[in-house]
Amino acid sequence: MNRRKFLNYIGCGCCGFLIPSCTSAPITDRKQLKLISESKLNFQAAQIYEKIKEKEKMSSDTAKLNEIKNIGKKMEDSISKYFEKTNLDDPTLNFDWEYILIDNKKIKNAWCMPGGKIAIYTGILPVTKNNNGLAAVMGHEIAHAVAKHSIERASRSALINTSTQIIDMVTGGKLSQINRVTPGINTVGLLSKIGLMNPFTRKQETEADYLGMIFSSLSGYDIRETKKIWERMQESNKGKKPPAWLSTHPSADNRINNLKSWETSVILDYPPIT
Repeated sequence: MNRRKFLNYIGCGCCGFLIPSCTSAPITDRKQLKLISESKLNFQAAQIYEKIKEKEKMSSDTAKLNEIKNIGKKMEDSISKYFEKTNLDDPTLNFDWEYILIDNKKIKNAWCMPGGKIAIYTGILPVTKNNNGLAAVMGHEIAHAVAKHSIERASRSALINTSTQIIDMVTGGKLSQINRVTPGINTVGLLSKIGLMNPFTRKQETEADYLGMIFSSLSGYDIRETKKIWERMQESNKGKKPPAWLSTHPSADNRINNLKSWETSVILDYPPIT
């Protein structure tokens, strides 16, 4: 089989595989590529979550954990009610929500795994300061799970890996030769990360910022606190940040500007659901 025919067959096969896998992100309607099973990813996430609970030190501050759970419950309900009211499929229908507070003051972070498995580190609490701030952070992290961002990233990684192997085979090992020029460094992988995955991940983070504001507003929290969190985060990081092209997140300045521009429309378009 000559190279042109081979590429044509591969192209047709990929199109047949990808077209049924294209969906849209909730609310934003951004087109998404999903090649990985959501149920499989949720199952794997739940297993990892259990291991994290065993490995990490859990906070003994039950009052703060209950506060986190209360905020989470409000968001669970408001998200489901919003999709019910708008006659849209609820992306959280198969979630098994769970919340933990990890006792680590050095880490200013929070995350939400696929399927609604959430962790807050005590190090971020001085930055959130209050319930509105905590809701803003939780809304952002929950937005990642609601928008199925992990499925998208896993799907894109799988597609890039497969495409790289195909191109390497078709070009007679040209990509492998590039990697051999710099021993110990996956040059092709690094270029795909910087040129493809990092910009895409920054796009997801921006989408999670927007959806997070919506979920906080629907849950009755004051989203004007959101921009203040990033101002405080800037101060706590003392201006340290990687170059934009190396970062998986938008810069704090860009985030603050975006949040300010969305604030009024989110408040008006997504009032609290009672």
